[in-house]
Amino acid sequence: MSDTASPVTNPLKETVGRYGIWSIELRSEDAARRGERAEAAAELEELGFGALWLGGNSTARNAAPLVEATRRLVVGTSIQSIWQQEAAVTAAEFAELEAAHPGRFVLGLGVSHGPLVERYRRPYAAMVAHLDALDEAGVPAGRRLLAALGPRMLELSRDRAAGAIPYLVTAEHTAKARGILGEAPLLAPELKVVLETDPARAREVARAYLAPYLKLPNYTNNWLRLGFTESDIADGGSDRLIDAVFAWGDDTRIRERIDTFHQAGADHVALQAVTGADRESLPREEWRRLAALLT
Repeated sequence: MSDTASPVTNPLKETVGRYGIWSIELRSEDAARRGERAEAAAELEELGFGALWLGGNSTARNAAPLVEATRRLVVGTSIQSIWQQEAAVTAAEFAELEAAHPGRFVLGLGVSHGPLVERYRRPYAAMVAHLDALDEAGVPAGRRLLAALGPRMLELSRDRAAGAIPYLVTAEHTAKARGILGEAPLLAPELKVVLETDPARAREVARAYLAPYLKLPNYTNNWLRLGFTESDIADGGSDRLIDAVFAWGDDTRIRERIDTFHQAGADHVALQAVTGADRESLPREEWRRLAALLT
């Protein structure tokens, strides 16, 4: 992956590099599959990816086996919900993993979504309070990132963390986020990739995956701020919305779509391979194809 990196003004920019993999499959706590997951993480490192982002309310506990299985790969949560556990527990887990493997774990935090959290209330204030507690417990701001979509949370990512890891966003959102963050913070958006050249099939796979997210107001409100309409969000998502939040097509087209995020201001792009298979199957062939088209 011989791409010219942007100027490094934040240590995380150098350690995570230009490209990473976002995976909900690798966060599994199934002990029977631990060897398979460790082997896959080691291969991602050999393929040249700089970071592995674990989805699905992940924690340092999910990251630890993958950190142990690799030598350089940075493993981050994307995200750990602030409603998931107390800050003191998070800080203790962070300290344990940091002591064993310095610099290899990044704490990605988010406020999740009202429909998914019973006690969801005043999410911005709750995030501020959670960061205050992490400060008091000794978790450094330079080792945490926020899943920021709106302007206020992006400002908090700039002022109280090392940057932002926005999920389900467009290149246009990336440009707006960079304008708010300024140069130094890490900006690492997630991008979903369907390795399919047939438009109808690619959009079919994308719509099936996107369906649950269309019910979550944090995402839908963000799309409306970006100029999409209610009709874009209805009926499984318009082609316009699908094509903005997914990359699909041949290798050249997918590489060009990834490049638009860097051109918009991203330091790092976290690539999620969407295959249409169940979320337990590791898309290892797709990861290999992504590594090849980035080289």
